[in-house]
Amino acid sequence: MINLAKKVVVITGAGSGIGRSLAQQLALKGSRLALSDMNADSLAETVASLAYGAEVRSYTLNVTNREQVFEHAEQVKRDFGTAHYIINNAGFSVVGTMEHLTIEEIEKQVDVNLWGVIYGTKAFLPLFLEQDEGCVVNISSVFGLVGYPAQGAYNITKFAVRGLTECLWSELEGTGVRAVCVHPGGIKTNIASSSLMCANANDVEDYYFTSTIENLLKTSPEKCAADIISGLERGKRRILTGHKSTTIYWLSRLLPNIYPVLLKWLQ
Repeated sequence: MINLAKKVVVITGAGSGIGRSLAQQLALKGSRLALSDMNADSLAETVASLAYGAEVRSYTLNVTNREQVFEHAEQVKRDFGTAHYIINNAGFSVVGTMEHLTIEEIEKQVDVNLWGVIYGTKAFLPLFLEQDEGCVVNISSVFGLVGYPAQGAYNITKFAVRGLTECLWSELEGTGVRAVCVHPGGIKTNIASSSLMCANANDVEDYYFTSTIENLLKTSPEKCAADIISGLERGKRRILTGHKSTTIYWLSRLLPNIYPVLLKWLQ
C-alpha cells in the first residue's frame, strides 16, 4: 500500500464534485494539498470544509491558460518544496450531436478537458522525473471507453485523455513516475446539470441522452473519491468507479463493435 500522508497532491477543479471530495478525503489522510479552481468562491468553500489542521493552499486557475498552468507548477514548488501527485480533474461537458455542435463549442470542450490535462501533465512531469517520484492522475470517463450519442465532443476529449495516459504507462516505465487513468461513470455531480447545451440541441432527446444519463447518475462524488484514493494507494494504473462503470468497461472490451446497441438499455 502506498502511504499518501505528507504527499503533496495537486488537484484542479477542486471547487466542487469529485475534486472537492478528493480534497476532503486526502486531508483526512494527511496529504498536503494544492487546490485550484476557476471559481474562487467555490474553492474557498472546499478549503473551509477540510478537516481542522489540514495543510492546504488554494489557487485560482484557468486550466485552458498554458502560462497560468506552468506558473501554477512553479507556485506549488515554491509553496511546498515539491509535488508528488497532479490530479487533472477540471472538466465539463458539451451536449449535442456532431451534426449540430459548432466548431467553437467543440473547441471550448477540447480546451478544458484535453488541453487542461496536457498542460497539467507537461507542467508537473519534469519535476516528477527530476526527483524520480511522482504520479500523473488523469480523469477520463466511461465515455473515454465507449462512444455515446450527443456526447461527441466530450468523447473526443476523454478518449484522448485515456490515450495520453496509456502512452505514459510505457514511456514512464522504470522512471519512478506513474500515470493513472480514472474512468468515472454515473457520478452524481453537477457536471450533468451544468453541461453546456449546444446552440442547436433540439435533437438531443432523440438520442436518449436525458433519460438514460439521469438514470445512470447514482454514485456520490464521495464514493467516487474513495475509490480513486483506494486505487492510488494500491498502485493501480486504471481505476473504474461509479454506477455501471465496470459493465461499460467490459462492453467496450468484449463487444467493441455492437456495444452502441446495448448502451440504451443501461439503467
